[in-house]
Amino acid sequence: MALDRKSPNDLNAFWMPFTANRQFKKNPRMFVGAKDMHYTTSDGRQVLDGTAGLWCCNAGHCRPKITEAIQKQAAELDYAPAFQMGHPIAFELANRILDIAPDEMAHVFYTNSGSESVETALKLAIGYHRARGDGARTRLIGRERGYHGVNFGGISVGGIVTNRKTFGPLVPGVDHLPHTHLPEENRWSKGCPEHGAHLADDLERIIALHGAETIAAVIVEPVAGSTGVLLPPKGYLQKLRDITKKHGILLIFDEVITGFGRTGAAFAAEKYGVVPDMMTTAKGLTNGVIPMGAVLATAEVHDAFMNGPEHMIELFHGYTYSGNPIAAAAGIATIETYREEGLFERAAELAPYWEEALHSLKGVRNVIDIRNEGLIGAVELEPIAGEPTKRAFSAFLKAYDKGILIRTTGDIIAMSPPLIISKEQIDELVGTLKEVLEEVE
Repeated sequence: MALDRKSPNDLNAFWMPFTANRQFKKNPRMFVGAKDMHYTTSDGRQVLDGTAGLWCCNAGHCRPKITEAIQKQAAELDYAPAFQMGHPIAFELANRILDIAPDEMAHVFYTNSGSESVETALKLAIGYHRARGDGARTRLIGRERGYHGVNFGGISVGGIVTNRKTFGPLVPGVDHLPHTHLPEENRWSKGCPEHGAHLADDLERIIALHGAETIAAVIVEPVAGSTGVLLPPKGYLQKLRDITKKHGILLIFDEVITGFGRTGAAFAAEKYGVVPDMMTTAKGLTNGVIPMGAVLATAEVHDAFMNGPEHMIELFHGYTYSGNPIAAAAGIATIETYREEGLFERAAELAPYWEEALHSLKGVRNVIDIRNEGLIGAVELEPIAGEPTKRAFSAFLKAYDKGILIRTTGDIIAMSPPLIISKEQIDELVGTLKEVLEEVE
């Protein structure tokens, strides 16, 4: 049953993720309810959600179809094992996912989060080459300022310094492409920047250094979200696809953030017209309501494992909760909600209005760059000398007090509102943020 009080009596036991724990527990910020575009705080205020929770509640909060699907499924079939057994809705959801994915995607492997989706895809890449008798291909290539979750493989291919240095040596045999952020050439870009496609050519240098015969896969986010909305320069992703195909290397798109309408298309692969060998998903798959992720793979990747006697397990990998019935029911209801309300199309239609609203902040104090794509936006602030991240964090706290939820990464404010946001709410979100930035030192 729900907690019958607005605040727990002791905050000490919960070690919070990616949080300044000591600061939070001195002055906690508690949500106790949510509906559509707003959270309700423990002191009864309404907070406009400018981040879709954590890039995940793409259809807004507490949507009836999703809530009802979870309730019904919990009463009918709460759990079923996915090892050597099945239940119909996991298969149905896989078909629904493929219906909106690029045609080349043919199979779905369920996980429980974006981090697990990345680990799965990396393992599948190495296993794919081994199954084809190419076992020397074990090297993985990520990208600087990339975020691929928090497990060992994801941190290793990721390029966030703090994530990496905290835990010391990680998975060996990993290299990194340069990131795509070129502020001098592309500052104030609207949508994908003009300059920077040449950055993909660095993959040829890495291949020459290590040998193509040692490289299993390249993994990138089409749009790097968690490090401040770093957009792919025009032609960049196609170059990566061409180079990986040339050298027999798998290409993985991490679409945990960009999937399910965030860029104005079902997936960024569709938006940019570039199809990888695998796609990792989570977040918007169930509208953030219940943990679930999925790896989408081509028939070529899947079929490489389909050898040996039919009674033998082909892939020694999986999770207790792979294809969980309640999560699968939530996923089906979420995709139906997207379709019935035309939310992907709505995101594409709102994108120009969102773009102009965001770029109206140019010239506001301490704003040094603005970036956008679909319903994603970033406002970069000049750091305080000697105190990196402080200015943006101060803006985050003041924004919460003024009734909007934003997210910060370094001194970058990132926003990704639910796809149901109205033009009036975009005006409110950006207008309030302007007030915040004019007040923050």
